[in-house]
Amino acid sequence: MKGDPWLATVAEALRATSPEAKCAAVAALRAPTEQPADAGNEGLPTAAHRGRPQHPVLVHPREVAHRGLGTPAGRVALLHAVAHIEFNAINLALDAIVRFGALPLAYYYDWWSVAQDEARHFQMLVRRLQDYDARYGDLPAHNGLWEMAEKTAHDPLHRMALVPRVLEARGLDVTPGMIQRLEQAGDHDSAAILRTILAEEVHHVAIGSHWFNWHCAQRGLTPEATFVALLSDYGVHIRPPLNQSARREAGFSTVELEDLGSSIR
Repeated sequence: MKGDPWLATVAEALRATSPEAKCAAVAALRAPTEQPADAGNEGLPTAAHRGRPQHPVLVHPREVAHRGLGTPAGRVALLHAVAHIEFNAINLALDAIVRFGALPLAYYYDWWSVAQDEARHFQMLVRRLQDYDARYGDLPAHNGLWEMAEKTAHDPLHRMALVPRVLEARGLDVTPGMIQRLEQAGDHDSAAILRTILAEEVHHVAIGSHWFNWHCAQRGLTPEATFVALLSDYGVHIRPPLNQSARREAGFSTVELEDLGSSIR
């Protein structure tokens, strides 16, 4: 990345450790106007150049407390969990830029735009946590999104299939239920934030679908069969509910939705 100033600024944003510094660095990133000269760092261990704060403490998913949304503590726990997902999503978008090289300019523009959205989502959630006298980092969180980023660091096709189309697409499935429960609890402000995030995450997953299909076309692979094979190879299981309409809007084909529906556990 030494030869490309734009990539250097993306890498700097990726390495930023404090949420405030990372969001500021992302906001300052200009949109790419030409294909980066030397993107692609497939040999780097992703965890070595991803910046994150010391808190939240990362624990196994089973150790993250699940609380009802009828209490302020429960709503804080939910908002904190979603904020952690969005913070990871900032890093994932930035990593997708610096990790994989020799791709069309549109690819780098797409993931630049996703980084902008994810930073804004994160800041919306941080402000809402402040309304509850809470901060990002107050509660433990898990590292599932970034663990999959590390596992797929060697291949952009795998990354597009298993991060946006599996882990981020999970948000399309579960967020409507979160919104409904927040509304029932009377937290309309938090519900409105999640509605905004849900609408924009459909587009983010669609970007992942587009570039997954693009990579499949480049390699002469059938997207549907390749996606199902990758789920099996990585031991990924999709659990209900499945938001068929949102997933369809996000680029899942009828065949993929039927395959996912038949394999749900």
